[in-house]
Amino acid sequence: MKEEITLDANDRAILSRLQRDASISIEALAADIALSRNACWRRIQRLEQEGVITGRVALVDPERLGCGQTVFVLVRTSRHDHDWMQQFRRAVESLPEIVGVYRAAGDIDYILMARVASVKAYDRLYQRLIEKVPLTDVSASFVMEEIKETTACPIP
Repeated sequence: MKEEITLDANDRAILSRLQRDASISIEALAADIALSRNACWRRIQRLEQEGVITGRVALVDPERLGCGQTVFVLVRTSRHDHDWMQQFRRAVESLPEIVGVYRAAGDIDYILMARVASVKAYDRLYQRLIEKVPLTDVSASFVMEEIKETTACPIP
């Protein structure tokens, strides 16, 4: 597990603002949080070097790109050995429709999040997945309505 980092009020303000809009200029960000441009830039550099800021991305509208159907795929497996886990990792990484993969405790071994165009598109994804790795049980839940979705991490 990675070591937690101590953040002061300025660090938290920077992270909060950048999570809403990473395209903001250093000048505007510094003005928003009442820091000099150089102090703000140095803090961002430190947060990147310490691995708190891990990247900057553009968020896109999945529906506009033809992948507006979100599917949560629940996977059970009877195998938990290293070779199977490596095969599973390669399989899910090779399928661009799968945008999240989580190993879970409890009855479900893995929860996958996929973005597809339709139920038929999900079926094609399912067929490709089971060709790549043996699975004991797979079930899918299709999202009817996205009530809340965010990429922002809560800042303590």
